[in-house]
Amino acid sequence: MTIADRLDVLAIDHVGIAVPDLEAAITMYTGPFGGRVAHRETNPDQQVDEAMIAFDDGTQLQLIAPTSPDSSIGKFIDRSGPGLQQLAFRVPDVAAAAATLRDAGMRLLYDEPRTGTAGSRINFVHPKDAGGVLVELVQPMAERSGAPAHGTESR
Repeated sequence: MTIADRLDVLAIDHVGIAVPDLEAAITMYTGPFGGRVAHRETNPDQQVDEAMIAFDDGTQLQLIAPTSPDSSIGKFIDRSGPGLQQLAFRVPDVAAAAATLRDAGMRLLYDEPRTGTAGSRINFVHPKDAGGVLVELVQPMAERSGAPAHGTESR
Protein backbone atom coordinates (compact mmCIF):
# COMPACT_ATOMS: atom_id res chain seq x y z
CA MET A 1 0.00 0.00 0.00
CA THR A 2 1.42 3.39 -1.00
CA ILE A 3 1.39 6.59 1.04
CA ALA A 4 -1.26 7.97 -1.36
CA ASP A 5 -3.50 4.98 -0.61
CA ARG A 6 -3.14 5.54 3.13
CA LEU A 7 -3.59 9.30 2.85
CA ASP A 8 -6.92 8.93 1.00
CA VAL A 9 -7.20 12.38 -0.62
CA LEU A 10 -10.81 12.75 -1.74
CA ALA A 11 -10.51 16.00 -3.73
CA ILE A 12 -9.03 19.45 -3.81
CA ASP A 13 -11.25 21.15 -1.24
CA HIS A 14 -10.32 24.75 -2.02
CA VAL A 15 -7.56 27.19 -2.86
CA GLY A 16 -6.87 29.83 -0.21
CA ILE A 17 -6.20 33.42 -1.23
CA ALA A 18 -4.86 35.92 1.29
CA VAL A 19 -6.52 39.31 0.87
CA PRO A 20 -6.13 42.60 2.73
CA ASP A 21 -9.78 43.63 2.18
CA LEU A 22 -12.37 40.84 2.37
CA GLU A 23 -15.27 42.95 1.05
CA ALA A 24 -13.33 44.07 -2.03
CA ALA A 25 -12.24 40.49 -2.73
CA ILE A 26 -15.80 39.17 -2.36
CA THR A 27 -17.01 41.83 -4.81
CA MET A 28 -14.35 40.83 -7.32
CA TYR A 29 -14.90 37.05 -7.15
CA THR A 30 -18.71 37.27 -7.09
CA GLY A 31 -18.98 40.04 -9.70
CA PRO A 32 -16.92 39.55 -12.84
CA PHE A 33 -15.98 35.95 -12.01
CA GLY A 34 -19.54 34.87 -11.12
CA GLY A 35 -18.92 33.08 -7.83
CA ARG A 36 -21.30 33.14 -4.90
CA VAL A 37 -20.67 33.41 -1.18
CA ALA A 38 -21.31 29.88 0.12
CA HIS A 39 -20.04 30.49 3.65
CA ARG A 40 -18.67 33.35 5.67
CA GLU A 41 -17.28 33.53 9.17
CA THR A 42 -14.74 35.00 11.54
CA ASN A 43 -12.27 32.47 12.95
CA PRO A 44 -10.86 34.00 16.13
CA ASP A 45 -8.37 31.14 16.65
CA GLN A 46 -6.77 31.82 13.26
CA GLN A 47 -7.37 35.61 13.55
CA VAL A 48 -9.08 35.82 10.16
CA ASP A 49 -12.31 36.82 8.49
CA GLU A 50 -13.03 34.47 5.63
CA ALA A 51 -15.48 33.79 2.85
CA MET A 52 -15.83 30.61 0.83
CA ILE A 53 -16.68 31.49 -2.76
CA ALA A 54 -18.33 28.68 -4.72
CA PHE A 55 -18.63 28.26 -8.47
CA ASP A 56 -21.17 26.17 -10.37
CA ASP A 57 -18.73 23.32 -11.04
CA GLY A 58 -18.09 22.86 -7.29
CA THR A 59 -14.76 24.71 -7.25
CA GLN A 60 -14.22 26.81 -4.14
CA LEU A 61 -11.93 29.71 -3.28
CA GLN A 62 -11.34 30.66 0.33
CA LEU A 63 -10.77 34.39 0.70
CA ILE A 64 -8.85 35.01 3.93
CA ALA A 65 -8.33 38.45 5.49
CA PRO A 66 -6.38 39.04 8.69
CA THR A 67 -8.12 40.47 11.74
CA SER A 68 -4.69 41.21 13.24
CA PRO A 69 -1.37 42.09 11.61
CA ASP A 70 0.20 39.48 13.91
CA SER A 71 -1.92 36.63 12.49
CA SER A 72 -0.32 34.14 10.12
CA ILE A 73 -2.31 35.67 7.23
CA GLY A 74 -1.33 39.19 8.27
CA LYS A 75 2.33 38.15 8.31
CA PHE A 76 1.92 36.36 4.96
CA ILE A 77 0.49 39.50 3.32
CA ASP A 78 3.21 41.65 4.89
CA ARG A 79 5.94 39.29 3.63
CA SER A 80 4.54 38.18 0.25
CA GLY A 81 1.65 40.48 -0.56
CA PRO A 82 -1.87 39.29 -1.27
CA GLY A 83 -2.32 36.17 -3.36
CA LEU A 84 -2.34 32.40 -3.33
CA GLN A 85 -1.66 31.22 0.18
CA GLN A 86 -2.57 27.52 0.33
CA LEU A 87 -3.87 24.45 -1.46
CA ALA A 88 -6.34 22.40 0.56
CA PHE A 89 -6.98 18.68 0.12
CA ARG A 90 -10.16 17.09 1.48
CA VAL A 91 -9.55 13.94 3.51
CA PRO A 92 -11.96 11.71 5.46
CA ASP A 93 -9.84 11.80 8.64
CA VAL A 94 -7.40 14.68 9.14
CA ALA A 95 -5.70 13.08 12.17
CA ALA A 96 -5.05 9.85 10.25
CA ALA A 97 -3.81 11.80 7.20
CA ALA A 98 -1.45 13.83 9.41
CA ALA A 99 -0.11 10.65 11.03
CA THR A 100 0.50 9.11 7.60
CA LEU A 101 2.42 12.17 6.45
CA ARG A 102 4.45 12.32 9.67
CA ASP A 103 5.34 8.64 9.22
CA ALA A 104 6.60 9.59 5.75
CA GLY A 105 8.88 12.23 7.30
CA MET A 106 6.79 15.33 6.60
CA ARG A 107 6.35 18.08 9.18
CA LEU A 108 2.89 19.34 10.11
CA LEU A 109 2.24 22.71 11.69
CA TYR A 110 0.03 21.44 14.51
CA ASP A 111 0.40 18.46 16.83
CA GLU A 112 -3.38 17.96 16.77
CA PRO A 113 -6.05 19.09 14.27
CA ARG A 114 -7.58 22.51 14.81
CA THR A 115 -10.95 23.97 13.96
CA GLY A 116 -11.23 25.47 10.49
CA THR A 117 -13.98 26.85 8.27
CA ALA A 118 -17.53 25.74 9.05
CA GLY A 119 -16.42 23.49 11.91
CA SER A 120 -14.01 21.48 9.78
CA ARG A 121 -10.89 19.89 11.24
CA ILE A 122 -7.62 21.08 9.69
CA ASN A 123 -3.86 20.76 9.77
CA PHE A 124 -1.11 22.03 7.48
CA VAL A 125 1.94 20.41 5.89
CA HIS A 126 5.01 22.62 6.21
CA PRO A 127 5.79 24.25 2.83
CA LYS A 128 9.42 23.09 2.99
CA ASP A 129 8.13 19.51 2.91
CA ALA A 130 5.55 20.12 0.16
CA GLY A 131 7.52 21.70 -2.67
CA GLY A 132 7.15 25.24 -1.33
CA VAL A 133 3.36 25.05 -1.10
CA LEU A 134 1.42 25.36 2.15
CA VAL A 135 -0.82 22.28 1.94
CA GLU A 136 -3.90 22.19 4.13
CA LEU A 137 -5.62 18.95 5.10
CA VAL A 138 -9.37 19.47 5.57
CA GLN A 139 -11.90 17.14 7.10
CA PRO A 140 -15.22 18.94 6.51
CA MET A 141 -17.90 18.86 9.18
CA ALA A 142 -19.97 16.68 6.81
CA GLU A 143 -17.27 14.00 6.99
CA ARG A 144 -17.56 14.13 10.78
CA SER A 145 -21.30 14.32 11.37
CA GLY A 146 -23.30 14.13 8.17
CA ALA A 147 -23.94 17.89 8.38
CA PRO A 148 -23.53 20.02 5.26
CA ALA A 149 -19.98 21.08 4.53
CA HIS A 150 -19.11 24.60 3.28
CA GLY A 151 -22.54 25.78 2.33
CA THR A 152 -24.22 27.60 5.13
CA GLU A 153 -23.79 31.29 5.63
CA SER A 154 -22.56 32.11 9.13
CA ARG A 155 -20.71 34.92 10.72
